[in-house]
Amino acid sequence: MSLSRRRFLNLSLGSGAALAASGFAWRGFSTLPVTRRAWALGSDVSMTVMGLPSGRAERALDAAFAELEIIEQVMSLYRPDSQLCRLNRDRVLDQPHPYLIEVLTVSAASAQHSDGAFDITVQPLWKLFAVCRKQGRLPTDAEVAGARMCVDWRAIEVSEYRIRLHAPATAITLNGIAQGFAADRAVAALRHHGVAHALVNAGEIGCLGKKPNGSDWTVGVQHPREPNAFVSLAELRGRSLATSGDYETTFSDDLSKHHIFDPRTGQSPSELASASIVAPTAMQADVLSTTAMVLGPDRMLTLIKSLPDVDALFVLKSGQLLRTNGFPQIDEATARHRV
Repeated sequence: MSLSRRRFLNLSLGSGAALAASGFAWRGFSTLPVTRRAWALGSDVSMTVMGLPSGRAERALDAAFAELEIIEQVMSLYRPDSQLCRLNRDRVLDQPHPYLIEVLTVSAASAQHSDGAFDITVQPLWKLFAVCRKQGRLPTDAEVAGARMCVDWRAIEVSEYRIRLHAPATAITLNGIAQGFAADRAVAALRHHGVAHALVNAGEIGCLGKKPNGSDWTVGVQHPREPNAFVSLAELRGRSLATSGDYETTFSDDLSKHHIFDPRTGQSPSELASASIVAPTAMQADVLSTTAMVLGPDRMLTLIKSLPDVDALFVLKSGQLLRTNGFPQIDEATARHRV
């Protein structure tokens, strides 16, 4: 399915020309959408608010983007003064932000439930592969084995007043959970400011309410091999969507080495090209999409059966698609009809 990004926006928001002409006069909407875009959390971020006067919508967006700034101050790996960077550098962090405590607590529970497949201490592996890429090579088996010895989610001690890394070379990355958490916090901020209908893309996608025509928000699932195409369209139906893929950050031309690592081997998992998860929260979807890449489709489908209101769409390396029965996939003609 080849859909341009302009087509995707039309599917999500409705035809721009039609909206401008009518001013959301139907189904209780009386104002135009207000959209804001920025770069945050290592990704293009966009939020669209509907159904409020522009002044109120802008204030709500101010609050939502302020949440993203707080999260970057706490969890960014690219800000030397962030709490996460200080923790990785100093091995201990006093008076951690409640957001960091929450994310680390969820990460530990996710590691335990996935038998260690989700592990936020894979940062030494990422750093090794990134350094070797700059040198024009892949790491040796011995180098990978050395970095893997630093990976252990159990080495993190979290309390209300202090976070400590017990292993000397352990380092944390929150790239598999922070964007989902950010989407949830943005949605919460919008809701707190009276927004009932909104679409948030903070790297992972969350929503409030519905589109102006009363239908559910429709989003595209990125095709792992065609940058300007979607492999599927999905209606959120009040849930959130996250996608992890082997194409996002790569260390080899054949995409066999990428930014997602199996903590047990130190290498990238080999079964899936991408994993898309819909779940009640964006943070849960984010964690589960990363977990799926590591576990592979069979084990992940077993795990999903134990989780309420969670569904998945997998694209195998071969190009084959697998999805759970509840994944809210719709065809393009239906999406156009509902715009």
